[in-house]
Amino acid sequence: MSQEKANTEWEYPTVNIIHDQALIEEFIEGIGKNIFIMTPSFPYIFIGKLVEVIEDQAVVDVKVTTISELENRQWYIHIHQIEVFYIQQKGQPRIPELRDDF
Repeated sequence: MSQEKANTEWEYPTVNIIHDQALIEEFIEGIGKNIFIMTPSFPYIFIGKLVEVIEDQAVVDVKVTTISELENRQWYIHIHQIEVFYIQQKGQPRIPELRDDF
C-alpha cells in the first residue's frame, strides 16, 4: 500500500467513533428531559432528569434508583457503560413515577 493511500485512510472516522459521537449527541439533545437508565453494574437503574453532559458523562438528577439512600442526588454516569436508556419525548410514553406507597 502506498504512503499516500495509508494517510488517506486515517482521515475518516471509524464506525465506532461515529457511533460513540452519535450516542453522546443523543444525550446532549435530551438535556432537561426525564431519563431512564439501566447499567450492568450497581445500582443498575436510574430514573431522573438529565441535567448535563460532560464529555462522555451524563449528569442525572436521580429521583429513583434501587437503593433509596442513593436517591435525590446527582450521578455522573459514563454514557458508554449504559446498557439501556429512554429519554422521555413529547408525545411519547412517559416514564412512570415509582413510589413505595402502593
